[in-house]
Amino acid sequence: MNIDWTHFTPWASLAGGILIGVAAAVFILFNGRIAGISGILGGLLRPAKNDILWRLAFLAGLVLAPLLYAMVSPLPDTVVDADAGILIAAGLLVGIGTRYGAGCTSGHGVCGIARLSPRSLVAIACFMAAGFATVFIVRHLLA
Repeated sequence: MNIDWTHFTPWASLAGGILIGVAAAVFILFNGRIAGISGILGGLLRPAKNDILWRLAFLAGLVLAPLLYAMVSPLPDTVVDADAGILIAAGLLVGIGTRYGAGCTSGHGVCGIARLSPRSLVAIACFMAAGFATVFIVRHLLA
């Protein structure tokens, strides 16, 4: 993936971060649940009674929001510099990591850190360390 730094928009990014934070806060205040994607999606695999509708609505919002945005403004070009095999392997590793880490970056990073959860603070430190190590290995040792 290439980032076009000349068109970086810090104010739009800040606004997006604020919207994510407010949405996560409203979600926990009104539903008493963490807005972690892996937990919401995973809850559909073995749903409890009266627990399916809100999960489907949340996931539908994740899919429909970019489609609605595309009606108003063009979506940015996305370039992924990896083949299908690497993407599949990466997706599987992320899935395994979310199970071992008891959640994903959205749950731990946005909601867990906001609640000062020690488990989330450790999880985010591990996520970041693994990301740093992966980039170093791929870009400097294997390149």
